[in-house]
Amino acid sequence: MFLYTLFIYIYNIFVRFAALFSEKARLWVKGRKNIFQNISKKIISEEKIAWFHCSSLGEFEQGRPLMEGFRKQHPQYKILLTFF
Repeated sequence: MFLYTLFIYIYNIFVRFAALFSEKARLWVKGRKNIFQNISKKIISEEKIAWFHCSSLGEFEQGRPLMEGFRKQHPQYKILLTFF
């Protein structure tokens, strides 16, 4: 766990440095800024929520049947979908 955390920290530093020169890296940083605070502002704590995260369009397409099936079996849940 320590090595993973260290790698993520170092990766974040490199991406922020790359953002000085790359529009794509700049958008990556901007898109993640305050992401959890923004999500929590839109969630009502009493609601039942199922959170699905997709890291690519292909992953979303593969996960769509799973989300649709979940929705049919658990209509009381709202689906939170994050996608980077």
